[in-house]
Amino acid sequence: MSELTIEDQYAAELKQSDIDHHVPTAGAMTNHILSNLMVEYVKLNQVKWYVKGANYFGLQAEYDRLLQENTAHFAELGDLLLDEAQKPSSTTAELTKYSMLEENGAFKYNDADTLVAATIKDFDTENLFVDRAIKLAEKEERPALAAWLVGYRGSNNRNIRQLQAFVGNEARTGLDEEDDDDDED
Repeated sequence: MSELTIEDQYAAELKQSDIDHHVPTAGAMTNHILSNLMVEYVKLNQVKWYVKGANYFGLQAEYDRLLQENTAHFAELGDLLLDEAQKPSSTTAELTKYSMLEENGAFKYNDADTLVAATIKDFDTENLFVDRAIKLAEKEERPALAAWLVGYRGSNNRNIRQLQAFVGNEARTGLDEEDDDDDED
């Protein structure tokens, strides 16, 4: 039996990844989280670099903390996927493809409250994937992956609460609103 070429191995990985993303697995859903972390890293830097106003120094320190945490989560999650015999995305193109966070170069011109509110929304969006990945990891009997994801969910919840406090809100303000239009039918 002949050995697969490097190109053939990568083609097989991409094919399997496509299958896993259409019928989600814990690994595929966790790869979305990894991708979101990469885009979030860029977005956190955007806020840190361009925030202005009276809270500049406080936000610099907070976004330094968030960036350090993000970097640690990215590295831990990549290693965890490898521990689980999964293939974490390893190119910028793959990470960008699977991220569900949106970027905008003009965003940097917003005021501090708007920048922070967007970070809150990003953490909340990330939690949608974390919740799905936890369920899939439990279903697939991947306790180490599920445990890490639960801890990450808690970290995101803490960041949401703290950033919400900065903009004068309770932890879930503006995040759990129901569609009132459905009630009027």
